[in-house]
Amino acid sequence: MEIQKTIEALNSLIVINNDRIEGYKTANEETNETDLKMLFSDLMQTSVACRRELVEEVKKLGGTPDGGTRTTGKFFRVWMDVKAALTGNDRESILNSCEYGEDVALETYKKVLVHDPQETNSKEQDMLNKQYALLKADHDKVKELRDTIANEKQHAE
Repeated sequence: MEIQKTIEALNSLIVINNDRIEGYKTANEETNETDLKMLFSDLMQTSVACRRELVEEVKKLGGTPDGGTRTTGKFFRVWMDVKAALTGNDRESILNSCEYGEDVALETYKKVLVHDPQETNSKEQDMLNKQYALLKADHDKVKELRDTIANEKQHAE
């Protein structure tokens, strides 16, 4: 295990958490509905906590934590802005956008945990597995709410 590769892997997870934080800030600003604001705030807090642990680990390894977002994260935020404006803050559309972002976050974690496990030690893998479980629970909340709204819409038609 090369320390620089470990730092790069952890930094990729810091960046995806930065993307999530920015995406949920945008989603929070795009809705006036209290329940969605609370949901987005909770989802954002998950990434704030995950990012904090990742930053500590990168510093412990002697690296510099990445403070940016990925281009895809920027596109995600712009897409949410446009989508929300076009749909008049349609709950299902906003949640569809959020679920897409959740899928991207989970895939990034899977890449480090499954495809590149040699880049992290067992302690780091434990931390990442716990974070993955938190993000998966967040994903499932978004999906469940989105599905409930879609079903309500379908029954109303």
